[in-house]
Amino acid sequence: MNCMSVDVEATFQRGFEYRCGGQYDLAKAEFNKVLAVEPNHSKTVHQMGLIQGFEGDFDGSLATLQSLCEKYPSNLEIRYDLAMTQMMLGMSDEACANLRLILAADPTHEKAKQQIVYCP
Repeated sequence: MNCMSVDVEATFQRGFEYRCGGQYDLAKAEFNKVLAVEPNHSKTVHQMGLIQGFEGDFDGSLATLQSLCEKYPSNLEIRYDLAMTQMMLGMSDEACANLRLILAADPTHEKAKQQIVYCP
């Protein structure tokens, strides 16, 4: 399959389904096909950042998600995943700050509302 024949959304969706099923190697293979065609495909970079964390590269995951938050500050899904990664790693101040930013932008964000209860 050459780069010109990649159906970006279908390939992304396959990668996403593999990622959700814990098949990270297959997910990365699909996501790399997307990135070969669209290196800045934010949804794909986001998913690759999550896989980094799932595979134990916490510093890489944090860096990827933080970079995406800086590039797409209004994307609450990315910010939420960054907050959850920070919370998991004991970075509660940073996580709570991100949860507050999410709720300031969208007071109805259910996941952030559930997590903010753990913040001082």
